[in-house]
Amino acid sequence: MLQDWPISVAGFTMSPCVTPSPTMSSKKIAIITTSTRVIRIGPSVAALVKGILEPAAAEASLELEIVDLKSFNLPLYDEAVPPSSVPKRAQFAHAHSIAWSNAIASYDAYILVIPEYNMGMSGSTKNAIDYLYNEWRGRPAAIVSYGIFGGTGASEQVKGVLSAMKLRLADTRPALAFANDVKGPDLFAAVNEGVLGKESSELWTQGENKRKLLAAFGEIKELLQAAPEVGEDA
Repeated sequence: MLQDWPISVAGFTMSPCVTPSPTMSSKKIAIITTSTRVIRIGPSVAALVKGILEPAAAEASLELEIVDLKSFNLPLYDEAVPPSSVPKRAQFAHAHSIAWSNAIASYDAYILVIPEYNMGMSGSTKNAIDYLYNEWRGRPAAIVSYGIFGGTGASEQVKGVLSAMKLRLADTRPALAFANDVKGPDLFAAVNEGVLGKESSELWTQGENKRKLLAAFGEIKELLQAAPEVGEDA
């Protein structure tokens, strides 16, 4: 049953089947936390990434905003229409779908901050991507993974999915590995307490990790300056 409109979910006000078109005068980049576990460090990692990139974003007159997937409460895809048919040939019926659609459509590019579980992407990451199609299509995106060994397995999987969905991806994919991998206290703190340890935080904001984060951001800037490829499948 359709909801009464407009409504607000996760801080986004929605009307059905709205796909905002970004203007050239103001570009916004979403830093998306895709972990939805009760105990998680995703928000801390996203905040760390934002802190590193903010000076470069300000210099380029780009706005960074953190989008927390957990706040949208997405169930496994429960719409009766394929995402690729929205909005031209069909409409979403559920408030959570419309909220997620409107949120993603309101940004010009994305930085996905993804966890790795059991050497692969999380179910929440895949579900969130699969909820939409035309909202993602043609827009620039970067992948930042984290995990015991940097989350490279998850990063590779997400790269394949986003490429198939016709996003334009940054070549550089930062992979943030916990300090001292399985031997250090930071892994325990992350998994059991949802705390980003000091050693890992320092490691991720310096040296090669910082360089790769800035490189990925630079590639997103270049993609934003290139001819837009945003559009809907026929």
